[in-house]
Amino acid sequence: MRRLLTAQQVGRALSRLYRLIRSNLPAKEPLAVIGIRTRGEILAQRIVQRLRADRTGAIDHGVLDITFYRDDISLRKGMPLVRATEIDFDLDGKVVLLVDDVLQTGRSIRAALDAIADFGRPKVIRLAVLIDRGGRELPISADFVGANVTAPAEARVQVHLKEHDDEDGAFLVPFARRPEK
Repeated sequence: MRRLLTAQQVGRALSRLYRLIRSNLPAKEPLAVIGIRTRGEILAQRIVQRLRADRTGAIDHGVLDITFYRDDISLRKGMPLVRATEIDFDLDGKVVLLVDDVLQTGRSIRAALDAIADFGRPKVIRLAVLIDRGGRELPISADFVGANVTAPAEARVQVHLKEHDDEDGAFLVPFARRPEK
């Protein structure tokens, strides 16, 4: 595991992400911020705290588990870890800010969009990611990006956040090799 971003660099990326969100989302529209479990939910909570200090309107906050919406669920070994989705508000007609930690292939975001559609019809959905590392397999891009990093295809970018991992940082982690048959 190799460090890509220090805690200070993650802090700067999150501040950049927040400034982009604040300056580009309509201030008077009903807003719902939804984080994708696990680290997207933590980032969403940090963003909501700052938005509530800056905006006068109500901000709904939810958490989305995309496990059953993934297109690779049948390829994963063992039982998937499914946690609760917490969206206890109406999405119809709202501006939704979907938050995740890393954007790579776009498949997790596609799964999240499918899941959101089961909860209503937002006016618009905007995507905010802390890190865009490239490598798209689907035509999905983020509206707001905290940092862009370059990483080889045979590795993944893993974000650590102090609320879950005891530190902020971003790391390059080699994919585990599958045994040859």
